Amino acid sequence: MLKPILLVEDNPKDLELTLIALEKSQLANEVVVARDGAEAVDYLHNRGDYAERPTGNPAVILLDLKLPKIDGIEVLQMVRSTPELKSIPVVMLTSSREERDLLRSYELGVNAYVVKPVAFREFVEAIADLGVFWAVLNEPPPGSTRVVRRGNGG
Repeated sequence: MLKPILLVEDNPKDLELTLIALEKSQLANEVVVARDGAEAVDYLHNRGDYAERPTGNPAVILLDLKLPKIDGIEVLQMVRSTPELKSIPVVMLTSSREERDLLRSYELGVNAYVVKPVAFREFVEAIADLGVFWAVLNEPPPGSTRVVRRGNGG
């Protein structure tokens, strides 16, 4: 079973575009959508609406910076300070080009900081590349589980 991708996005337009882009990349991973930071935290800690979800961490968290309830920086802080979660790759996917947001994200251990392109084609390509890299190509740290795809010579 492939690990899911956790997409944390509150903007309906950006959410739709990101889902289209991930679909175009033809990843088989399930995409779990959280519409605010609190929902993402509940998912990661298997509580609330996600208390019954299968255990295990997502392959990657695509995290918007500006979110209701708990912002992306706070979600990133929580992920990096929780031993069971700290090795999950986190990609900040945001429209913010503010230097302080970029610096703070990297100080807290974000794996990548991607500014959302305005043009649809660029956006689709960027998301597809991110999905393929983090869900398929990236080697997770030793000790974390990785599902090997069958039938691809692997």
